Amino acid sequence: MPISRILLVEDEPGLVLTLTDRLISKGYEVASESDGEAGLAAAMSPTDPFDLIVLDVMLPKKSGLDVCRKLRQERNMTPILMLTAKGQLNDKVTGLQLGADDYLTKPFEMPELLARVEALLRRAPTRPGPQVFEFGTVRADWKNAIVTRGGKPVDLSAREFQLLKYLVDHRGETIPREDLLSKVWGYDANMNTRTVDVHMVWLRQKLEDNPRYPEYIVTIRGFGYRFGG
Repeated sequence: MPISRILLVEDEPGLVLTLTDRLISKGYEVASESDGEAGLAAAMSPTDPFDLIVLDVMLPKKSGLDVCRKLRQERNMTPILMLTAKGQLNDKVTGLQLGADDYLTKPFEMPELLARVEALLRRAPTRPGPQVFEFGTVRADWKNAIVTRGGKPVDLSAREFQLLKYLVDHRGETIPREDLLSKVWGYDANMNTRTVDVHMVWLRQKLEDNPRYPEYIVTIRGFGYRFGG
């Protein structure tokens, strides 16, 4: 199961430190921004989606309410837990009307925040993987099946595209040839074929700066291949 990613948009350094440490200790991955504009940009990133946004109402540059409004206008439905000041009933109501999923009034107890975070994550839809992946000068748009290198289109066959995506999805892992045959081609793992090796050569020729000494699509002799980007 992937680790849930939480974006914390809060301008109080002490609270950011406390919340980040506690959330990480619970197994979450946490990124933080200290103003509304930076928080909105992070939340809208197509390559690093979040599972939950903890969003303060009172922020520099752009208020949390404005951030929430913009996200929902852009059809970004990431769950939002808003942090509001004590007694600011209008902020709570407005936040919920704009599409926030829950709110918590400062000051709050840490167990309550954690309980609300867990509840929102349980209800949230499964986060899709990043739709765009970049390495070196290569940009792979998985959704539209477009790969470019240095801004120019790269002509990949359907099988080469599937192979590249499988390598990227399992980056850092050493993948045996038999697994690639089974997962990408659907072949019996016992088949004796050089298909994988040939396709790796083609991918390197199209994507690596120096195909003879690849930086990304690396051979692990005696085992298989690893994507090192």
